[in-house]
Amino acid sequence: MASSRDQQRLFDTDAPAWEVDAAAERCVAEVVLFQGPTEPFSYEVPAKLRERLTPGCRVKVPLGRGNRLVDAWCVQIETKAISRVLKPICEVVDEKRLLSPAMLQLTRWLADRYLCPWAQVLQAVIPAGVRGAAGTRLTTFLSVPTEVAARLTTLKLPPKQLAALKHLAHSPVELTPQALADAAGCTLAPIVALRRKSLVRSSSRRVRQTELENEVPPRAENLQLNERQRQALDAILASLRASRYRQLLLHGVTGSGKTEVYMQAIQEVVSYGRQAIVLVPEISLTPQTKSRFRARFDSVAVLHSHLSDVERHWHWERIAAGEIQVVVGARSAVFAPTPHLGLIVIDEEHETSFKQDSAPRYHAREVARYRAETEQVPLVLGSATPALESWHAALTGEAELIELPDRVMNLPMPAVQTIDLRLSAGRRLDRGAISRQLYLAMRDTLNDGGQVILLLNRRGFSTHIQCPSCGHAVRCPRCEIDLTYHKQDVTAICHHCDFTQPAPNHCEKCNFAGIRYTGIGTQRLEAEVRARFAGHTCLRMDTDTMKKPGSHEAALDKFRDGEIDILLGTQMIAKGLDFPNVMLVGVVNADMALHLPDFRAAERTFQLVTQVAGRTGRGARGGRVLVQTFEPDNP
Repeated sequence: MASSRDQQRLFDTDAPAWEVDAAAERCVAEVVLFQGPTEPFSYEVPAKLRERLTPGCRVKVPLGRGNRLVDAWCVQIETKAISRVLKPICEVVDEKRLLSPAMLQLTRWLADRYLCPWAQVLQAVIPAGVRGAAGTRLTTFLSVPTEVAARLTTLKLPPKQLAALKHLAHSPVELTPQALADAAGCTLAPIVALRRKSLVRSSSRRVRQTELENEVPPRAENLQLNERQRQALDAILASLRASRYRQLLLHGVTGSGKTEVYMQAIQEVVSYGRQAIVLVPEISLTPQTKSRFRARFDSVAVLHSHLSDVERHWHWERIAAGEIQVVVGARSAVFAPTPHLGLIVIDEEHETSFKQDSAPRYHAREVARYRAETEQVPLVLGSATPALESWHAALTGEAELIELPDRVMNLPMPAVQTIDLRLSAGRRLDRGAISRQLYLAMRDTLNDGGQVILLLNRRGFSTHIQCPSCGHAVRCPRCEIDLTYHKQDVTAICHHCDFTQPAPNHCEKCNFAGIRYTGIGTQRLEAEVRARFAGHTCLRMDTDTMKKPGSHEAALDKFRDGEIDILLGTQMIAKGLDFPNVMLVGVVNADMALHLPDFRAAERTFQLVTQVAGRTGRGARGGRVLVQTFEPDNP
């Protein structure tokens, strides 16, 4: 009795498309599936798709015995003799490749380095708005085939169809059906009839619906560099002109003019017709950095998490087309598809926000280092408090150390004073977050027309919820860390995994009604500031208040214009901001990060306090810093 396979072969009149001569050379594509097995699969590229398909495109391929269509990335194409039967690729999804060969190499390295499936890396590197072609729509375009145009005068058609056909034949560009109807002065019916008779050729492609506004601010001139800045710029330019990879650590105190050095180096890059990527750690820095760069360069793209999908896709297309000179953004901007990369700059390179906390868990500094090395361009790391790894690289010669030890215009560094909270613990006047010394300094500064920045790197109202009767503390069921009380929403939130529950009004263990909320967050600090400085304006900046697009820019503009007297917030106000009228910086609790179970706790506390101290003393009136601590002797 014949098997089912033999019976099927009896009725097969044609062999399946992929059963070809195994000895012949074939065009083979290696693809990585979006989901499922992680290793690359080989598929044959049919002749009709060979011109359209390039590595870096998405494709649809048959998988399994049922040949169900699945999505995949094409990562390699080669012509080779292969002995086994290969299935064909069914469809090419993208009109243009989304990843260049250099970016494909980078994603392959990322997958190996950070132990993540290659497909997951590819999905993370290409934003969702780009993958979904946000801001575009599929549009049909019509043209007249050559053989139809040759016999145009002999065709017998109704007058309106003939008029539309002649108009399309003489058009220098393809037209949409509606555009052709408008130009020929008819309805869509004659055009539908022409398409039905196969007298016009139709094709579909995505076109952008609207162009986004790209405002051009007034141009600004270069600032005069001092001797130290000139030496730093010369060191960067030497690497640029040698067209080779070199890692340079620009170690400059806060206010030493590092940004001006970056911009004049980038001007050299742009003069070569090349592009630069500038990474900044916080989204709050992006508006300020964007405005500075747009005042110097013709085309600047900004990439950060508050962009809509349409905006992100628009920027991405312009970067990939080589129309953008400078790309400014947070860590994901390291993947910007610059075809002519000439320089990568990482400002505040020590920042922990450069590390991605979800797969692929990359560090933007390490990715930038690999990308700069493979594309043979310089990498500039700038910071007043470099990461220990970067400092070690400079000391061992792996990186070139460039020092900027003085502030521009010889402005003095602000005086820093510690306030020992142990001496004031329990005093009636010092029961809030603001000690008497800090209160008096704030009062004097505000009366003198200056502005104040207060740093408290803990959001929420109270950082600890505990029952005084049985001692039970409210903790996250996933992370086993204390939940933070947010008074505005009456919720208890885990700041590690975002677990949220209603704030308890009684103990879940013993049912005691006198739940105690202790510890100070930015919400509580804001309430105290508003109560003690009722005649002055106050603004809180943390991730709870800065959720809307443009909220960072609006808040900082108000502070810059003097509408806000007291700016308080988390670490997003501690770095990179330049406000000459800030005369006082107060660190409300410098010990908060010192006792975290992290071997970098002391390093990060030093960096944060040093960075926020640098926000003052940038004007002619000088400034000072008060650091509240229970451990003034801590090294």
